[in-house]
Amino acid sequence: MKQFFYIAGFSLFLSTCAIAEASDKIAVVNMSSIFQQLPERAASAQKLENEFKERTTELQGMEHDLQTKIRRLQRDGFTMKPSERISMEQEVIQQRESFSNKVQVFDQDNRRRQIEERNKILERIQNAVKKIARSQGYDIVFDQNAIAYVAQSKDITDDVLKQVQ
Repeated sequence: MKQFFYIAGFSLFLSTCAIAEASDKIAVVNMSSIFQQLPERAASAQKLENEFKERTTELQGMEHDLQTKIRRLQRDGFTMKPSERISMEQEVIQQRESFSNKVQVFDQDNRRRQIEERNKILERIQNAVKKIARSQGYDIVFDQNAIAYVAQSKDITDDVLKQVQ
């Protein structure tokens, strides 16, 4: 029975040592902070704005034209001939549907491109994290936003930011 307690105690000691050693190989990085500080993020936003500028202008023009027709219909609809009013109402409905479809396609394209650009930047950050972790001997790197507390000495955010820039 004594031997069992010795073995159990020794096993507990070894597992405590393994946990203590493993904790030395864990680091954290603040991914969102790095993402926000990168100049590529602003350049990417500008690139997307330029890419979609023509379509944005077109949609704004369509919206203005549609609003003008709706106001005219509301203002003059009661004094128009019934055939004119019906024709204008149908035109407004068709233009509204066309506008709505174009806005939906624009939003999907814009969202898709934003995700593509964001993923390119995140991939660069992820590669930098892997490189820093390997060079400094870390086995595990967590995102700081997923952890309640970590010692400052285990934070590699500044190293990763230098690597990415």
